[in-house]
Amino acid sequence: MAEEKDLMSNTQVVVLMGGLGTRLGIGDRPKAMADVNGFPFFDYQLRLLRRWGFRKFLFLVSYMGDCIETYYKDGSKWQIDIRYSYDGNGRQGTGGALCHAADLLEDDFLLLYGDSFMDIDYQEVVYRYQVVHRDGVMGVMTLLCNYNYLDRSNVVYINGQLVLYDKKETRQEMHYIDYGVSMLSKEILEIAPQKEMFDLAEILTPLSKQGKLAGQIVNKRFYEIGTPISYKEFCEYAKRRFGQARKAIFLDRDGIINELIYNDDTEQLDSPFKKDEFIYKENAVELLKKIQEKGYYIFIVTNQPAAAKGKVNLLQLYDLNTWLVGDLRQKGIDIEFLNVCPHHSVGNDKVRDIFLITECECRKPKSGLITSLLDVYNIDKRKSYMIGDSYTDIIAGHEAGLKTILVGMLKCDSCQRLAGCPPDEVVSNLNDVMERIEKNG
Repeated sequence: MAEEKDLMSNTQVVVLMGGLGTRLGIGDRPKAMADVNGFPFFDYQLRLLRRWGFRKFLFLVSYMGDCIETYYKDGSKWQIDIRYSYDGNGRQGTGGALCHAADLLEDDFLLLYGDSFMDIDYQEVVYRYQVVHRDGVMGVMTLLCNYNYLDRSNVVYINGQLVLYDKKETRQEMHYIDYGVSMLSKEILEIAPQKEMFDLAEILTPLSKQGKLAGQIVNKRFYEIGTPISYKEFCEYAKRRFGQARKAIFLDRDGIINELIYNDDTEQLDSPFKKDEFIYKENAVELLKKIQEKGYYIFIVTNQPAAAKGKVNLLQLYDLNTWLVGDLRQKGIDIEFLNVCPHHSVGNDKVRDIFLITECECRKPKSGLITSLLDVYNIDKRKSYMIGDSYTDIIAGHEAGLKTILVGMLKCDSCQRLAGCPPDEVVSNLNDVMERIEKNG
């Protein structure tokens, strides 16, 4: 994969769009086109994908594929490029459809399903693949700890390793399920069975046994519309998320949720890079519980440039944030999304992942970490806040149109850097944050 600065816009997204809507009773259109509150189902997923910067799409269509192409056309309405691959003589299964489109596939591609809504950090999937592919891994599969809840679990994942993916053979130690998003190398087609119709699992299962399939843990559940019950469930979810304005709290991570730690190498305070270094700030968990009880979305928006500076492996940064969201969930707190900027404009000569060295729109004090979430949530900005301990947090929140709260002292150098947009509130510690929020409404 080329080392372009903008990996997301240069990553091909392949969407399996051949699902029938038989059980939904929509025989006049494919499942991806099922009506959800006045819009085709896939519009909601496409909205997420555009938020992450994807611009190149290949739709693998089958049943009534012309319906999909008539609606989405070449994608220009969404400022994207869409190409189409039609199944041959009859349905070919997920694996057969992928092989049939071989001439249109790029060397590396993101694969997902057109009848599922999957809200994850897609940047992490692409970046994680970049890192592990160097060591001969041919794919990254997203995994959800499932315990047979949403569907039958089909993955053995132990100590950070995807040991087995198997949809046919059930094992007691299968606690995870294939989430439905994978980043793959086109080379996987070289081990495809020599038949027209087959499931993609017939490729991915052997890869998992060979140790050539890596896993990425995700924390948010997926939605699919395979049955009338699941279809209704998503319709209700979409109405709440996209149709009803809701208040939200955006929080910085280091210095707000957790303590900074002393880094022996730099002899300075720094972010924690491992979970055994992670110490919650006093009253941080209690504050998050209060925020949740008051009905706010909770978002964490954090600059994490350590990998771009060569201090730490990129995957460690992502794994720590995944652990954090899971740990807070065990404490009864649901983080709606943790949005991370891993970039730096300069970096240094120690960095291995050079695609992280780039001018981006997400690094605070720019507002991209916040506005990219505002694009895919219906947020009442008048009742929403950005909370941080740095001038960069306050400027980012101000630029995004939020109220802002600075935790700590407003020093002279901070005033100068705030460039005419002081925080709405200044508090000395986390204990006072909720009081100020409730005071201002």
